[in-house]
Amino acid sequence: MSMSEKHVAALQFLEEVTSHCDEVQKKVLSQILSRNAETEYLKRHGMNGCVDVEIFKKRIPMVTYEDIQPDIQRIANGDFSPILCSQPITEFLTSSGTSAGERKLMPTTDEEMDRRQLLYSLLMPVLNQYMPGLDKGKGLYFLFIKAETKTPGGLVARPVLTSYYKSKHFKNRPYDPYNVYTSPNEAVLCPDSFQSMYTQMLCGLYERHEVLRVGAVFASGLLRAIRFLQVHYSDLCRDIATGSLTSKITNSGLRACMGKIMRPDPGLAVFVNNACEGEDWEGIIKRIWPNAKYLEVIVTGAMAQYIPTLDYYSGGLPKLCTMYASSECFFGLNLNPMCSPSEVSYTILPNMAYFEFIPLDDGSAPRLVDLADVKVGKEYELVVTTQSGLYRYRVGDVLYVTGFYNSTPQFKFIRRKNVLLSIDSDKTDESELQNAIENASALLKPFNTSVVEYTSYADTKSIPGHYVIYWELFTKDSTNGPDHEVLGQCSLAIEEALNSVYRQCRVADRSIGPLEIRVVKNGTFEELMDYAISRGASINQYKVPRCVNVKPIVELLDSRVVSAHYSPSLPHWSPQRGPI
Repeated sequence: MSMSEKHVAALQFLEEVTSHCDEVQKKVLSQILSRNAETEYLKRHGMNGCVDVEIFKKRIPMVTYEDIQPDIQRIANGDFSPILCSQPITEFLTSSGTSAGERKLMPTTDEEMDRRQLLYSLLMPVLNQYMPGLDKGKGLYFLFIKAETKTPGGLVARPVLTSYYKSKHFKNRPYDPYNVYTSPNEAVLCPDSFQSMYTQMLCGLYERHEVLRVGAVFASGLLRAIRFLQVHYSDLCRDIATGSLTSKITNSGLRACMGKIMRPDPGLAVFVNNACEGEDWEGIIKRIWPNAKYLEVIVTGAMAQYIPTLDYYSGGLPKLCTMYASSECFFGLNLNPMCSPSEVSYTILPNMAYFEFIPLDDGSAPRLVDLADVKVGKEYELVVTTQSGLYRYRVGDVLYVTGFYNSTPQFKFIRRKNVLLSIDSDKTDESELQNAIENASALLKPFNTSVVEYTSYADTKSIPGHYVIYWELFTKDSTNGPDHEVLGQCSLAIEEALNSVYRQCRVADRSIGPLEIRVVKNGTFEELMDYAISRGASINQYKVPRCVNVKPIVELLDSRVVSAHYSPSLPHWSPQRGPI
């Protein structure tokens, strides 16, 4: 079958499944229940081999991760009986969400990887309708693997994209002119993030005229690549000019691979150096990669905060969000990829899993609505039942229904429930932050000092971004208050108390900068309340926001800062530490 025939077949498949949403959903649930009929979990809840949808809805409860963690623990410890799924659990996918400070573990099977690959195979047929000619060049995508661990029972636990990049689907993918990357597999699969980034950037510079699209998974990742270029362009230019790879690249397989790519190109080296050496980096992506048609990055949800910076560096190139996916399940596609970031809606494909939704504007007890029955203009929390052993699992994503494609609804991603701060793949909620603040404030007691009030802010103006904590302090004896070093240790203590995903981003990925405490003048939080009341807030119901992102409020707080203190060192994080 030719590539164009494959694209036609893929689009026909999309039309078919989206035109029969409810029918496909019932078939998917029936398959899940019949296949997993002998599992301990379904028997425990009284299904006893039944595949009836209505009985499933009556007997199977909605659950959170904490509810199923004992079953996950058993599998992780080596119990391979059919607890959740009839098929063997082949690995765990680590969620960016956390439970008790550690990553959540999502069970998966080999077949689930095939299902996810199906979603990847639909991306380019959809995109090619809007952006023809993508088979005439290459993609510069900054892709990385992250650290993985093994559970006591010997199963690998790793992020979903690391699992994909290490799979046969990625490593042995057949040639596809629409999906040619500048980065060789060896660069993507190098576990050292510096060596991986350096060689991926080098390849992207060598093939700058071939690049038709530039991307990373998250907007923050692409900005980190631009920052890397700012810091290391001199070394990159030296390698290009001489055709020899820096000794900083020590991975033998990567050196051998790059040896086939490296060539002396003094003219390119001069061009890159001239483009990078000045202060003006506006439109740098378009200048270095002049044929780039768009950026492919996630800029929905918390990543929307990076849009202005991306526009600055790219000269306003279109920003495409193509897929909605997580470690629990791959959900769907953006069937209008050229839309603006604020209008991105994802069509959830009804064949991927069984989907239900909790209406969020309903004051009664939580009730579940089927995929085909959601209403335009309403917000819902997503619940999934998957082939690999999750049943009525609350994902924690809040979605807004924007319309329908055929009979299948389309959703805008609004937010993760309860997430307060996020810079990269980290997600810090209010209780985690409160606990971290309490830990750190204990260091103030020897100085008779306490935290009167606090709030927080995800500062994304710097690259990488970092957490900012605003503290108003009360010191009984102003001659014996905490000094700069003590407050720096408070910053570190907050980081030490945050979850493992945050600490991995700080230590291994370097995708988050040192946490900063900004001490504000006494009375600042009263001013903050006065501002809120002047804008219509009720004085009786006002609560200090634990996170701020409205520009006037951030400016008010910053105008009252008397001192700033950064975490002086990295918090503890060890890749050897297992997730269970």
